[in-house]
Amino acid sequence: MNRRNFLIRAAGLAAVVGGAWWTRETLLWPDPKLSFADGGATPWLPYARRANVPTVPVRVAGREVIALIDTGAQYSVIDRRLVEALPPQQRSIFEMPLVAYGVGGGTQMGRGTTVDVDLPGLGIGKLRAAILDLGPLASDGGLNTPLILGRDILEHLVLALDPARRHVRLIAREAFVRPPDLAPAIVRRSGGGLIAEVTVEGVIVNAVVDTGASSLLALDKATAQAAGLLDGRRQEVGTSLVLGGAMRAAVVEARTVTFADHLYRRVQVGVFDQPPLPNFPGALVGMEAFAARRVAFDLGAGTLHVSQPLDLTVN
Repeated sequence: MNRRNFLIRAAGLAAVVGGAWWTRETLLWPDPKLSFADGGATPWLPYARRANVPTVPVRVAGREVIALIDTGAQYSVIDRRLVEALPPQQRSIFEMPLVAYGVGGGTQMGRGTTVDVDLPGLGIGKLRAAILDLGPLASDGGLNTPLILGRDILEHLVLALDPARRHVRLIAREAFVRPPDLAPAIVRRSGGGLIAEVTVEGVIVNAVVDTGASSLLALDKATAQAAGLLDGRRQEVGTSLVLGGAMRAAVVEARTVTFADHLYRRVQVGVFDQPPLPNFPGALVGMEAFAARRVAFDLGAGTLHVSQPLDLTVN
């Protein structure tokens, strides 16, 4: 099984951390310090991995690694093995207790560290990140991304994606000029993320827009049942990388899904078990929703701008 098939087997579920939610035991989590180069933006950076989720090369304390850019992760995360590999003088550990919850019910206890992260055109200073075991997300056989850049960074800038070209750009909010072909999508801000209304065979579902998920749509069992997808139709088995490991889930076909004024037909939808937690997302819209579109996220302002494909219906 090659890496891409492992990530999206059977047209599966979210490829990565898909909507991981973090609960912290204290409110002390200062903002990172962002320093853009002249022009207020990074260059357009090609995806560093074959998967369709945005990944970029970065330097962490002088060490070159690949980072996943994840609007579904409430906070940035660094793999425990990467922290252990850093020189002792680079291990700025703080004993803030953290509880991490991921799609599929995975739970971990962790603590935090402060690191400096650099990528072309942008320096991120004093980034506080949760130290966790990312499992296959950080391993050579998985996505091999030991760093996740979450909403604590993304809420301070504009994230631009061109999935067809497989390029990503980070832009200072004051330097961003919206391209005229990008139209606003109806979203609302919640918990630092963006929630969009999605219709699944005519049923309205509120979904987190999650760049850390590869599939177009993933639903928990209760939401899938309410949308009528668990009506006896054929199910397959999908495998997804999630917090600390891999998760198996059912995959069913939705006849129609509408998101951001666009109709998708015959969509493979992953159905996952919902952790027994309040406010945990019951639906995720992932990168396949932007396969033929360009997009600009401004999490801090609570806006999402998306281009329309030339063909108004995707089969």
